[in-house]
Amino acid sequence: MGAIYKRVVLKISGEALAGKNKTGLNESMLNMVSHQVRKLMDMGVQVAVVVGGGNFWRGRTSKSMDRATADYMGMLATCINALALQETFEAIGIPTRVQSAIEMKEIAEPYIRRRAIHHLSKNTAVIFAAGTGNPFFSTDTTAALRAAEIGADVILLAKKVDAVYDDDPQLNPEAKPIEHLTYHQVLEKKLGVMDATATALCMDNDIPIHVFGLNDPENIVKAVTGAKIGTIVDSGAVEKQTSKITRIRR
Repeated sequence: MGAIYKRVVLKISGEALAGKNKTGLNESMLNMVSHQVRKLMDMGVQVAVVVGGGNFWRGRTSKSMDRATADYMGMLATCINALALQETFEAIGIPTRVQSAIEMKEIAEPYIRRRAIHHLSKNTAVIFAAGTGNPFFSTDTTAALRAAEIGADVILLAKKVDAVYDDDPQLNPEAKPIEHLTYHQVLEKKLGVMDATATALCMDNDIPIHVFGLNDPENIVKAVTGAKIGTIVDSGAVEKQTSKITRIRR
């Protein structure tokens, strides 16, 4: 089956890149993500990546630490992950550019929307680093913002868990995965798929969110080909267009 999306934003948590290590970087996870991205690009999909930094920094370590300072530290952690992904991408022949929301010209391009779109149109993967460049915003919000800016068809939200559940699956073994949700349901029930700011931004711009786990190394490709895995969050409209590469509005 071919791809149902033309341009995607792949959001990967820092914890996912840590794999079983829980902290730092896991080479096998980096390689797995890289080969999945390679498959997407071979299918003609334009790929932008937003990566978190939780494998290096999880926020304030004490109440005395300023929140803005802690957030800037987290942005720098995302840059480490972005550079690691760039190296593994290019090692298997994926042309890649890292664009940082915080200027650091020695190691990355500054984020420029038109330049990012140009790279994508030339089949170059773009990795967005340093979040939005502003404290008090998560990398989930970065993914939503960048997806809106570059006209992405979907946000692929690759997480440790394989779907959104009706309860915490780690605490309740009877928790059941939910196949489909609307933006309103996510916000009203505070399901934590993405933070409220990111969810609202996706809702305002009608950008679907596909949540799935990285436990299966083929899940990224499966999501792009329309396989029924994980949870899809969208406007809730019935119509589905999966017969060609197009923007899906359900």
